[in-house]
Amino acid sequence: MTTTADARTGEASFPWVTAAAFVVVWSSGYIAGPAGVEAIGPMRLLTIRFVLAAAVIGALALWRHGPPRMARAVVVRVCLVGLAMNALQFGLMYVAFERGMGATLGSLLHSLSPVLTVVLAGVLLREQVRGLQVVGLAVGVVGVVLVLGPDVTEAGGAVGVTLGLLSMLALSLGTMGQRWIPPGTDPWWSASLQLGVSIPPVAVLALLTEGIAPVADPGAAALSLVYLAVVNSVLGLLLLGALVRRGGAGSSSSVFFLMPPVTAVMAFLVLGEQLDLREVVGIAVAITGVAVGTVRLRPRAAPS
Repeated sequence: MTTTADARTGEASFPWVTAAAFVVVWSSGYIAGPAGVEAIGPMRLLTIRFVLAAAVIGALALWRHGPPRMARAVVVRVCLVGLAMNALQFGLMYVAFERGMGATLGSLLHSLSPVLTVVLAGVLLREQVRGLQVVGLAVGVVGVVLVLGPDVTEAGGAVGVTLGLLSMLALSLGTMGQRWIPPGTDPWWSASLQLGVSIPPVAVLALLTEGIAPVADPGAAALSLVYLAVVNSVLGLLLLGALVRRGGAGSSSSVFFLMPPVTAVMAFLVLGEQLDLREVVGIAVAITGVAVGTVRLRPRAAPS
């Protein structure tokens, strides 16, 4: 039976420093992404990012755990999840960035994915969904609509917004797919394989849509690539693992609502993005929805 003292101990033991670092590192990817897209193009950026990140994570996996040991059926599952989590999610969002979607809106859409994932699991997998989670998703959608406003031109137009929404859906489906991977699967080799399997499709798209044209800004492209591959992918994975180990499986979802405002500050400082009052109100409404939809219910204290 959980007492009030136990509940307070659980709250005090939540890894706030790790969570804050995870939010900053994860949010910064929405800054490096648009900057890299402008410098080198979305598909070329993703191809090189996936190559670098897969190589680094694979080397770490080999050093920490030795050669991979996965059954063929597990490899297939990991690869399918990887295509959704990496090729589809990032490919769609990076093209949305190219069309004009801002970093803050991209972060806002992805921050809704934990709530959407729960609702989709209820619809597709018949899992139990709490009323608060449905309310949270509805409030989050209202916030996104407020941010978009009547004119979606600055968000990449109808095409850009559609790509962003599909990216959010791909992230949610990929998150659901992670449950399809057996619990004992090595997370490092799984991450490396998920990145590696995403290289061929984005590389083909890069050749077909961007060709071998000169890089617009080699310095910015190199900086974005190193940051995305090493800091965002590798350090982000390390922080996520630490957060889940110390705070529980739902701890990463419980801080997703912090990412849009953190991204908005970074986007203002680095990219010069500015928000009007309507957009600020929309972000506040959306993150309220995410916070409500991802709140973890604690056991009631025992009566004294």
